[in-house]
Amino acid sequence: MAELFRYITPVIVVMLLLFSITRADLPGTWEFIVQDAGIASMHTAVTRFNTVVLLDRTNTGPSRKSLGRHRCRKDPYDAVLKRDCYAHSVLFDLGTNQIRPLMIQTDTWCSSGQFLSDGSLLQTGGDRDGFKKIRKFEPCDPNETCDWVELQDTELITGRWYATNQILPDGSVIIVGGRGTNTVEYYPPRANGAVPFQFLADVEDKQMDNLYPYVHLLPDDGGNLFVFANSRAVKYDHRTNTVVREYPPLIGGPRNYPSGGSSAMLAIQGDFSTAEILICGGAQSGAFTARAVDAPAHGTCGRIVATAADPAWVTEEMPFGRIMGDMVNLPTGEILIINGAQAGSQGFEMGSDPCLYPLLYRPDQPIGLRFMTLNPGTVPRMYHSTANLLPDGRILLAGSNPHYFYKFNAEFPTELRIEAFSPEYLSPDRANLRPEIREIPQIVRYGEVFDVFVTVPLPVVETIQINWGSAPFATHSFSQGQRLVKLTVGPSIPDGEGRYRIQCTAPLNGAVSPPGYYMAFAVNQGVPSVARWIRIVL
Repeated sequence: MAELFRYITPVIVVMLLLFSITRADLPGTWEFIVQDAGIASMHTAVTRFNTVVLLDRTNTGPSRKSLGRHRCRKDPYDAVLKRDCYAHSVLFDLGTNQIRPLMIQTDTWCSSGQFLSDGSLLQTGGDRDGFKKIRKFEPCDPNETCDWVELQDTELITGRWYATNQILPDGSVIIVGGRGTNTVEYYPPRANGAVPFQFLADVEDKQMDNLYPYVHLLPDDGGNLFVFANSRAVKYDHRTNTVVREYPPLIGGPRNYPSGGSSAMLAIQGDFSTAEILICGGAQSGAFTARAVDAPAHGTCGRIVATAADPAWVTEEMPFGRIMGDMVNLPTGEILIINGAQAGSQGFEMGSDPCLYPLLYRPDQPIGLRFMTLNPGTVPRMYHSTANLLPDGRILLAGSNPHYFYKFNAEFPTELRIEAFSPEYLSPDRANLRPEIREIPQIVRYGEVFDVFVTVPLPVVETIQINWGSAPFATHSFSQGQRLVKLTVGPSIPDGEGRYRIQCTAPLNGAVSPPGYYMAFAVNQGVPSVARWIRIVL
């Protein structure tokens, strides 16, 4: 008995320690910022006016937000509303927490999007009457009344549902794949139309698993694309429509829709010649077709240097199995993994066991120490939920509707509340480290040297980073166009009146930072400032 007690006691001690950890002991804090947004956001994007576009599909029946007096549309495809006077998109003002209805004309179900270099949001495809549509939202001051516009003079060459968009170095946008659509096309449209992309057909399986492919623009000479679908990846030269490299398969089964993994590119830094891709989570192979709602998700991650001469996947394990998680590039270069479930797959009422614990991925740590478990939330955000970085460093969480229509009396109800998660770098005990950007150019050109002026409550003892992040289009566990670039900076030089001058050099080309607007953060000892919007132009 004494021998048995000697082996059991350490286990009991460890269990007691784990149970003694409360929510308050784990890093990060949560807050509700809107109790009723009126819609469940399937797609979310943050604009340079510090507003947030929330977008659902149109054929969900009534939402909780009216379009307003005499504003209705006819929808022959809606099983409930042929005359629809409800909003299916809204604009959220971060300054006032106010919601304004927006009017979308055609179905945006499982569509794709990307900000253009002028800051307007390009939105493409969807289902039914939205299948070939191209839409634009030109953001405006919160006091103005900008709204969605459907382009009348052009449409997609091939209808696209579950496609991925990525801005290119010249400011054009490539639109990749879609259900039954193994081609790519461009906006503005190109003379060669829709171009076959055989790789997408090769990786399609019985449950597809090639939908919403993970597309990352590489910072190489040609601005080639890393394209991942199912369990395979290629380097794709969009200029010649050729696959210039096939990467080794990633073990662990399918990762794309409907198997619900997620992907992000690590921060681009140094001489900007290296790009590392991270892919995490996913459903068991076949879980979607088997409707295996309780099949445990896997927690494997693969990381690869896509620009290496001989690239290979390095695998590691998350603390939790996860599907439908969202990856967010934080201003520090770390990655937040948030939302999702621990069983099932993507699809209506196909997931279970919500994963309430966010994870912080620290890419510079050794394997085994990279994941930190954070303070759990209380709201399940599973199918059709989103996560977006805000200019103040918080992460906005919206959506979750695992049902065909809005359903509020369910185990996992349609979710209209908007939350914000604050990482540990926003905790009060780090307030004295938080820099404030006092001066920064509004526009810079490639290769330009410019100054940023900051103040910090405590003396600066390390180099202050200037890191800028894109505003991606978040949907279905992948943020299209997401990237973080750590600029080349000089030392922080005192400039009088408590200010520091930091000399920065803009990236040399659009393969590192495509033209457009970015959130520029000053980061001091791992604590970011509130971002200032900056535009890089050709």
